[in-house]
Amino acid sequence: MTTVEKQLWDKLERFGFDSKGTQLTFAKRLARENGWSTGYTGRVIEEYKKFIFLCCVSPTQVTPSDPVDQAWHMHLTYTRSYWDDLCDNTLGRKIHHNPTKGGNSEREKFDGCYTSLKDIYLEKFGATPPSDIWQCNDERFSEISFRRVSLERYWLVPKPHRSLRQGVLQTLLIAGALVCVQAETGGIFFIVFLVGFIIALAFRNNNNNKRKGGKNSADGGSIDSSGGFFGLFCDPECSSDSGGDSGCSGCGGGCGGD
Repeated sequence: MTTVEKQLWDKLERFGFDSKGTQLTFAKRLARENGWSTGYTGRVIEEYKKFIFLCCVSPTQVTPSDPVDQAWHMHLTYTRSYWDDLCDNTLGRKIHHNPTKGGNSEREKFDGCYTSLKDIYLEKFGATPPSDIWQCNDERFSEISFRRVSLERYWLVPKPHRSLRQGVLQTLLIAGALVCVQAETGGIFFIVFLVGFIIALAFRNNNNNKRKGGKNSADGGSIDSSGGFFGLFCDPECSSDSGGDSGCSGCGGGCGGD
């Protein structure tokens, strides 16, 4: 960091979100709304400050991770703290939230912005971003199907992990093959049922990918190998060549902002 950048980072490290006597603090609210532990929330807030710093010093737009974006979204609702205390009094410039307009070009843009941030993060802080807060590009732009749900009215039960689904289906296939060997009629019926079951799951998985904004033929992109039939058996590697319409960027003085 340059001397000026170090001074700016020192200001951000000292920045406080709450007025004296606040019981439901910014950190407590952020933890409550996201189901995070106190320790993890504190680390996310630290990474949020780093993101804001990089918005100021980066020559191009930068994109936050999803946890950092949640902190940013909440801070934007604290209008006096964000616009007056942070932007005017601490940074001396405005950091605008720029959501995606949707489409392939926007997807590629935000994917690039996210990659660029990781590069400048390493340059300025001398370390790579923590992976439990800064996801890989594929996860950042694909796991975007979120809803606001009342935990007073609903139970939340996690879906089986993809590897578990794969194991169940592979076991069913093997069992079906064994049944075929033992009994021709029963085996044929079982195989027909199993094929229909797999096709139904394939269509359901493909539709979920479309809702999540993954690449598909309707978008004019390539078919995503994580969807459809192959997605039931193969986990795609983490890469930076895909993403959903869930990007946003921060822009400050370093990238043409006010």
